[in-house]
Amino acid sequence: MSNVPSPLPEKPADRARRGSVPGRGGRWLAVASAFSLCACNMAPAYHRPTTPLPPAFKEAPGWAAAAPADAVAKGQWWLLFNDPVLNDLEARVSVNNQNVIAAAAAYAQARATVRELRASLLPTIDLSGSATRAGSFGNVAPIINTTGTSTGGNGRSGSSTVTRYSLSLGASWEPDLWGRLGNGVRQEQALASASQADLDNATLSAQGELAVNYVQLRGLEQQKAILDATVAAYERALTITNNRYNQGVVARVDVLQAQSQLMTARANAADLVRQRSLLEHAIAVLIGENPSQFVLPEQPWNRTVPDVPATLPSILLQRRPDIAGAERRVAAANAAIGIQRAAFFPTLNLSGDLGANGSTLGTLFTAASSIWSLGAQTALTLLDFGARSARVKEARAAYEQTVANYRQTVLTAFQQVEDELAASRVLAYVGAQRASAAEAANRVEQLTQNQYLAGQIAYSDVITAQTTALSARQSEAQTIVDRQVAAITLIQAIGGSWPAAGGAPAPAPAAQSSSQ
Repeated sequence: MSNVPSPLPEKPADRARRGSVPGRGGRWLAVASAFSLCACNMAPAYHRPTTPLPPAFKEAPGWAAAAPADAVAKGQWWLLFNDPVLNDLEARVSVNNQNVIAAAAAYAQARATVRELRASLLPTIDLSGSATRAGSFGNVAPIINTTGTSTGGNGRSGSSTVTRYSLSLGASWEPDLWGRLGNGVRQEQALASASQADLDNATLSAQGELAVNYVQLRGLEQQKAILDATVAAYERALTITNNRYNQGVVARVDVLQAQSQLMTARANAADLVRQRSLLEHAIAVLIGENPSQFVLPEQPWNRTVPDVPATLPSILLQRRPDIAGAERRVAAANAAIGIQRAAFFPTLNLSGDLGANGSTLGTLFTAASSIWSLGAQTALTLLDFGARSARVKEARAAYEQTVANYRQTVLTAFQQVEDELAASRVLAYVGAQRASAAEAANRVEQLTQNQYLAGQIAYSDVITAQTTALSARQSEAQTIVDRQVAAITLIQAIGGSWPAAGGAPAPAPAAQSSSQ
């Protein structure tokens, strides 16, 4: 035996309306509650599906909590970047993003469905009334009213009329003897919880996508700044080469090479403007604004790569909203088995009416005009050629499907965490190497220019050095953006939050913050 979920709290107005119902209606509610508490639950006992969990993440066995996160509120992970513009944009996502709004509406709909099904556990009470005026024309017999006196019609030509009033209060109720209705409520409650998890997941996804687009946009601005500086250097180099050509020191081919290199750099810089525009438009849509009216001003590049607060593998199952949603769908599928099992047992419906009839409104409330009735109806399907058994098997198969989906979601979550931990660790090393490479390439570029001016090397050597230096500078900047993106996706992979300071110990990312 299992208790069904309790109904919603009663409002004062509801109590007032209930008080106006005759005492028989109050007894209906008492009987309904008693039967609901005694309802049998035909659903299997629910247990969360088990999944094997590792003691630590393979890609970061020494992952420990990062100190910079201690002052960051749980869930507001973007504060780790210390960027006021990003903070403002993230605050607008949960309010204006249309996908988030749609998920919130779906959650509200699911909650309303739960309230609707809870109401089915209690009796339905109806009040009806009518007033009828009837008459006849021609030769009619006298119409005798309820008092025994004639109201008209004496066998002669003429007309007669009579007025009748009726008032009826009825109630009907289906006791949930086998838990069909209760399991329906439990199923919708689980689906509502899954819908809430979907809302959390949609919010986290939109926040993560915004942050990724934002850091990539700022990275493109830095790439543009590098190219702008390079274009200025190439323009100076072209001027010097032209002067040397006019002096007869170098050949015309040096001028053409310098021109080609300059035009290529200008074209690449223009293409970066196009790429930035696409990201700016995407950010506008994510915060619910029209791209035609949204402008994101440029600002100095923030090179911060934050430390990501860690988590234990076992806690990952509690914080990932997609895992929570998948688990709640398993619970809903489990309740659906009970709903189908209940079809093998009879249903019972109870009904009752209390009413009155009279020729005047005053007589409606006298004992002589009152009528009442009580009734019960039961039904049981005796032969359906296996239809009910097939529905139970269908519900069991659906349950097994949701269990498999849940376990797949867990595996995917661990894959994403391991992927991003590996990316963070490797990119930290790559970033250090590319920074050294950029420093060396810049030095080589300066030396080759000096050697060219001294007439020691050909201009093709200068172009090679310049191209290498530009590529090294761009690669260094791109690696920092890649590390920022890896940090964001790692935060999403662990559920977008972490234990508060002083909470349970948690494992620190291999990627350390950078302020290069």
